[in-house]
This record gives sequence, structure tokens and C-alpha cells, in this order.
Amino acid sequence: MKIVLKNLTKKFPNRNKKQGGDVIAVNNFDFEIPDGKLVGLLGPSGCGKSTTLNLISGLEKPTEGKIFFGEDDVTKLPAQQRGVGLVFQSYALYPHLTVFKNIRFPLENLKGEDKLSKEEMEKRVKEAASLVQIDELLDRKPSELSGGQQQRVAIARALVKAPRVLLLDEPLSNLDARLRLQTREEIRRIQRKTDITTIFVTHDQDEAMSICDLIVVMKSGEMMQMGRPQDVYDDPVNLFVAKFLGTPPINVFEGKIENGGLFIGDDRVLDVKTDTSGTKNVYVAVRPEGFIIDDNGPLKCELGRLEVMGRDVSIVSKHASLISESGTIRSIVNSDNTVDLSLSHVNFSLKPHKVFAFDKETEERIRFIDG
Repeated sequence: MKIVLKNLTKKFPNRNKKQGGDVIAVNNFDFEIPDGKLVGLLGPSGCGKSTTLNLISGLEKPTEGKIFFGEDDVTKLPAQQRGVGLVFQSYALYPHLTVFKNIRFPLENLKGEDKLSKEEMEKRVKEAASLVQIDELLDRKPSELSGGQQQRVAIARALVKAPRVLLLDEPLSNLDARLRLQTREEIRRIQRKTDITTIFVTHDQDEAMSICDLIVVMKSGEMMQMGRPQDVYDDPVNLFVAKFLGTPPINVFEGKIENGGLFIGDDRVLDVKTDTSGTKNVYVAVRPEGFIIDDNGPLKCELGRLEVMGRDVSIVSKHASLISESGTIRSIVNSDNTVDLSLSHVNFSLKPHKVFAFDKETEERIRFIDG
């Protein structure tokens, strides 16, 4: 089921009466979610991603704009008539009901032509339980399940109605690290098997990038960028997107473009061509994997320490022009590289495709011209 948002906007009254005006939670969203894809709404807390999900589900009414499921305008359609399955962060299972009855519950509320017999309901429950691999847990109650098992029950309950759209709101936030990894892989497996258009809300960029076909990066109710995870990572449109994606985070420096060169402080690190003329003050952002140890490299940094990560090594260093929040540069290199820790400095050359320049005033990307 294709989902289309057209100029979708949601405003809430400002609780601060002195300040007045409205709080814009979602601002003029205008994009299409392709049929059968898993799409991640990604951004920091308060960016409007959950509000967007609530608008799509029908739990919130938009202030402006329209929502289409396929060719159907569902903007004013009640939530229960949209054919969506919802999975919340809190699981929201009924503690007094067994797993079987929790999954069956949505089917019991079907009426008219949609009403099912007991046999049909039992068949659907077992199919949904099998899909999320909890067949042997149907007689248990939620208190007898682990967090990961409870989340699978919640997903099965959302799927049992055969929804047109599956909506997941921070579904992994209550799980420990190992369970998060296992459950996100399960979500991807289930989505591929069912081919249901799925929207996955998260603030965790690793989750979004690992399982989503497309990601939508949001900030303050606005869409910053939409695309395939790797494309957005490799080609950020502004400094916010570049900083939000990546672990360890991107290294950001004060710099400038001058006389055909890109400078970090006084170090001319790359020869570049741009549409700018004269001297242009910029932010220079370098991905951790964009550093090459080079005794003759143009970027000279104060050497700190090494962090061994198995096949890779993280070189921790400093530079006077660094403005990253951590206060240190993290350069990821292959563990075969040797670094003499007795030295006070380490020199790097940079991989051009891992280096980005951003306008210092607008923070928009300044693109380098090939050739």
C-alpha cells in the first residue's frame, strides 16, 4: 500500500500563554512512501516523528494537508477504518489475558461483513504467532514473557487483522542491546515476508540504517532528507544530517575554501573546485573512516591514544580547529596500520568522498565539482 503525504502539517496550541502562537510539530510534509517498503522516521526527541505516525494512523487529525493510502484519501477517516496495525513502545498488552487472547482481541471487535467465526479467528491467531515465532507461548500471560517475547506478541496482534499498513513507534526502546539487535532483525524478516508497507519510528540511527529501505531524517517538525540509508549517509544535504548519521559521529572542524583549496585551520587538506569565489568560511566534516595515516599528510593532529576494536583501530587525537562535541577526533583505520605512540603528533591525508563542506551561516552543503 503506497502512502502519500501532501503538505501535511500539525500544529498544537502553545502551553506557554505568554509566548502565544502555535507549536508546529509537523511542518509541510510532502513525500511518498512506496508500496511494500520499510521506511524509518528518524530524528532526535521532539522532532515530530511520533506525531507524523499518529497522523498516518488517524490518532491525530492534521491541521493542514492530506493523507492518501494508495488512491484513497484517508485524511478524515477514523483510525479504526484505515486498516493500520500499531505497535507501541510500551507493548500495551492486557496482563490478565493469555498471549492467544491478546492476539485475538482485535478480531473480536470486527463487526458486520468483517466478523469472523471462532475457527477463523483461531486460524489467524496461529498464523500470526507462527510468523513472529511464538507458537509455543500462546498459553502464557505477559508477565511470564521476556521483553523481546512481549514485543513479538504486540507485533502479532498488529498483524492479525492483515493491515494495509504497519506502524511501529519506538518498538525496541525497552529492550536491552542484545534483544534490540535480535528484534530489529525479526522486524525486517517479518516485513519482507508479509510485504506490508511499514513505517518505523526511532531515534536510533543504527536501527534505522540497518533494516530500512528508506529513511526520513527529521528536525523540528521538518524533513531534512529522505533516501536510501547509505545514500543519505554518503551524501548529506546539510550539517545536521551529516552529524546525526554515523557511529562514531562525524568529525567537524572550522575551515575555509580559498584559492582552490579546502582548509582545516591552516592545513590545506584537499584541492577542490566549487561554485564559490574568494574566501568562504565553512564547516569541514570528515567521516571517521575518511582518514589515512600518512607521515606526509597535510592534516597534523595531536596524538592521544589508540582504541583497539578488533579488525579496526580508533585513533583518538585533537586539532585546534575541531568543534565536535566530544572534543576529540576519532579516526577509524585498519588494525594493520601502525601508529608510533611515542610521537606527539600524527599526520593524515583524507579520502575526498568522505569529506564534506557546509556553509557556516546556513549549514547547507557546499558541493565540490568533479574534474
